[in-house]
Amino acid sequence: MSPSPRLGIFWLVTLLLLSIVGSRESQLRIGKAINIFLRYGYLGISMRVIPYNDNVDSERWIFKEPTWNIYKNITDLTENREDNTPGIFHGDFHMEFCENRRQLFQAYFRDFTIERLDKPWEAFTGGWFPENAAKKLGINTSFIQGDYSYVLVRVVRFRETGKLNSQIPIDQPLEPDVRARMEQLEIGNLTSAIRFMESFGTHYVNSYTTGNSLFQVFVYSRKNYKMIKDRIKSKGLNGLSKLDLYNYFAPWFAEHLGQIRSASANATVERWARRKLQYEYYVVKYVTLLKLHGNSTLLRSLDTLLGNDAILQLDLKSLNVVFREQPEKERWFHEVLDNNMKLWEFNMPQNHPSR
Repeated sequence: MSPSPRLGIFWLVTLLLLSIVGSRESQLRIGKAINIFLRYGYLGISMRVIPYNDNVDSERWIFKEPTWNIYKNITDLTENREDNTPGIFHGDFHMEFCENRRQLFQAYFRDFTIERLDKPWEAFTGGWFPENAAKKLGINTSFIQGDYSYVLVRVVRFRETGKLNSQIPIDQPLEPDVRARMEQLEIGNLTSAIRFMESFGTHYVNSYTTGNSLFQVFVYSRKNYKMIKDRIKSKGLNGLSKLDLYNYFAPWFAEHLGQIRSASANATVERWARRKLQYEYYVVKYVTLLKLHGNSTLLRSLDTLLGNDAILQLDLKSLNVVFREQPEKERWFHEVLDNNMKLWEFNMPQNHPSR
């Protein structure tokens, strides 16, 4: 199925609109609205969530997506917290077992939710082809296709968390221009609904967490994958000896050990990992993120390096919430939004067998 001509026009009109709207901002703030259709399938281009290149980026940013204020006094409903206590690693060490590459993509974006999407990770990975997917995940291209399974090991350092601490009241005052555009929306008029999305977005930020992470992808044959999954499931990660743990994640057991990557492509952190996380077994040397497991000294050292450079969690809620006072308009906006999201999902390259 080829992209709808109407969607092509929608894309063009939206980009033209963005070039002339001067009131938009690019900030990750609770209650701000964004239009996911601007980069659907490629949201990672404007949100720093996964490494996209190997060059040092001198510009410090974690969120470039245009955002709009929808409600007045929304900060009264929000809660923000920063975890910067020295000497303590405010983070998480975890691993996820993935039967195939789609589960691997899903695992990486597990903490990203977009209301009305059953597969929110596709909003980030829909445009990934094998070559660039492998590069982002730090593995060789030959291992992103074929009959392989994966284990994603990740160490996450949380820095800032923001969230709505209660549901937005139905009488929460709206910005005047939002109210005016709502009044112009006509039930059954597709153009009026699209214009509202172009002007103020499709979703608003309900919660987010920023910080940074290190991750490594281990590639396995089906047989070895099942063996390690069953063993860890029965004993638990802490129930394995250090020797067993290193053995299961070693070059002689895994088909391939991916590079250790930083979510923000922070070259300093990645160099630190290559130097500090090297493991030697007789004459074999390799770099493994497992060396951080249970190592408080290395984790404290890493804590000083992992800054507030990436988005680790993001929850987007549908903007139909602004129409709650007018249920018929709310249903119409919801219908248009749902239909467009389904069309964009269907037209993502990875959803076609030939890709």
